Amino acid sequence: MSYAVELNRVTKSYGNVTAVNEISFSMEPDKIYGLLGRNGAGKTTIMHMLTAQLFATDGELKVFGEAPYENNNVLSRICFVKESQKYPDNFRVVDVLEVAESFFVNWDRDYAYSLIGDFRLPLKRKVKKLSRGMLSAVGIVVGLASRAPLTIFDEPYLGLDAVARSLFYDRLIEDYAANPRTIVLSTHLIDEVSRILEHIIVIDNGRLIIDEDADALRGRAFNVVGPAAKVDSFTAGKETIHREPFGGFVSATVMGNLYGTDRKQAEELGLEIAPVSLQQLIVHLTKGASGHKEEGLQ
Repeated sequence: MSYAVELNRVTKSYGNVTAVNEISFSMEPDKIYGLLGRNGAGKTTIMHMLTAQLFATDGELKVFGEAPYENNNVLSRICFVKESQKYPDNFRVVDVLEVAESFFVNWDRDYAYSLIGDFRLPLKRKVKKLSRGMLSAVGIVVGLASRAPLTIFDEPYLGLDAVARSLFYDRLIEDYAANPRTIVLSTHLIDEVSRILEHIIVIDNGRLIIDEDADALRGRAFNVVGPAAKVDSFTAGKETIHREPFGGFVSATVMGNLYGTDRKQAEELGLEIAPVSLQQLIVHLTKGASGHKEEGLQ
């Protein structure tokens, strides 16, 4: 198989700090990936290496089978929508679209202007005068209308309200179905995007900890709730990734599928069983040594 992205034992170090540590994974063409992890985990470093903005210290990295550095054949097929995208001070929204049209060979002008209407963006307003949400919407328009074979969205929703975020997800799914390509979403709103992700890659402290199809990952853990003694009896010998007491009760997150004898045992003990969302699972797996509770991946 020819991959859109291949990393083989890639490392990126800054002096004695290792931001990415011997990571290997591949991304297939025409698939939607979630590149997930906490701030500082190494996600942005990986995205910058894929787009030739950083060099790997060691290992091999290929995009469309070639090294991306100073390679226009590769870079012209990538659209990277950055969280902190900067534009010249005099650029208006319409100027951004015109520059994008000259850069992306698959650019769909009509679709871009349709998206401008959907997100209610003022074409003649200077980009530096836009709100945070409008600036994010400009990036979304460019990313979707680029139709680039590899399109990367780094926290694409910042400042967008729930309605605008839902619009982004709907338009992404619609256009991906009509124009398949490799799409990478780096976000901490995992539950919001989980329905559209086909494969999950999770980075923690510079290392790869999850590289699985989303459907398989969704069934990897479950919660049990009940009296502490009964929960402890049930979880003995099982991989428990989170345990939270409240009063005389305990909520525990257990890795594995709840089948057969395990389900029967939980029912006999009178334990409450609940599924674990993708976001909860990843948060529990990436808490590391910080020890503090999180709402999501910050």
